[in-house]
Amino acid sequence: MLYLGCKNCTFFTLPRRKKLCFIAGFCFISLPLQGSYSFSHMIPFKDISIEDKAMVQAYTLSSSRRNCDLSFSNLYSWRFLYHTQVAETGGFLLIKFRAEGHAAYMMPVGEGDLRPVLTAMKEDAEAEGETFRIQGVCSHMRADLEQAAPDCFAFTADRDYYDYIYLRSDLATLRGKKYQPKRNHINRFIRMYPDYEYRELTPDLIPECLQLAEQWCRTNETTEEERHELEDEHRSLTDALLHFEQLDLLGGVLHVDGHIVAFTFGTPINRQTFDVCVEKADVKVEGSYAMINYEFANRIPEQYTFVNREEDLGLEGLRKAKLSYYPEMLLEKWIAVCTK
Repeated sequence: MLYLGCKNCTFFTLPRRKKLCFIAGFCFISLPLQGSYSFSHMIPFKDISIEDKAMVQAYTLSSSRRNCDLSFSNLYSWRFLYHTQVAETGGFLLIKFRAEGHAAYMMPVGEGDLRPVLTAMKEDAEAEGETFRIQGVCSHMRADLEQAAPDCFAFTADRDYYDYIYLRSDLATLRGKKYQPKRNHINRFIRMYPDYEYRELTPDLIPECLQLAEQWCRTNETTEEERHELEDEHRSLTDALLHFEQLDLLGGVLHVDGHIVAFTFGTPINRQTFDVCVEKADVKVEGSYAMINYEFANRIPEQYTFVNREEDLGLEGLRKAKLSYYPEMLLEKWIAVCTK
């Protein structure tokens, strides 16, 4: 029997994408480990780099997981904020990051016995004097954790960070009565801008996309906190676009009167799910968001049944917009905290 301890817990909110909750006190996790395990307590974590793409996607693309956190583009382009690290241990991909000075882990990705992997993760955290904690735990991952360590975790879901997952065919066709308002937006855009053009996003178009993104930031920042969050988001999308080909991104732009008025890009999460990482548009061009969404959905390869359009971050307008496209599912994300 192995006992995992956690102490000195705090609560904090991560900018833009993550939220972790830690309960004060001293907790023990009892993991009924069986058999002989050879894992060292030190996992060979390394800072994520563009060269890790093949290794990471060897696990993620074959996985059934659809959460946007596993998109390699997201892992790579947000590394500056979360100091993201990766490692391979015992047939699993392990992902570690830091938030406001604290170490945290994502759910291991792979096949096999979770118990020795959890042991190694716990020892890695303790070696840094840190609490062992896991975030981004989706419902089926929760079941795996509860089986590996029964009655050892308390799970807290955060609605603001649920992923919105749609059927690609719904977004590409907008078929049915419920999508009539969306079709109206599309038709109005075509009437207003009959010479508009959709183009595949290519490296030569990136400078103008970055100009639009900067304009979008200036238009949307209202507080000092929002300014910092938008700066982080802009840094992430800039890094992704500057590594567009290395990351194998797929994207598109809308041209109106010779200018880019909207752009978007994304990348696969697994072999059935495509992640739309970024979508920006000039709000002065009516219908530009609806049109770039529709056009891009029609260019996402048909092998992808699902499209993940990520979280709403608790923003009322963004939540309303995402719900208006009728997601096939809201993918819950749980925070696992030890309670014993």
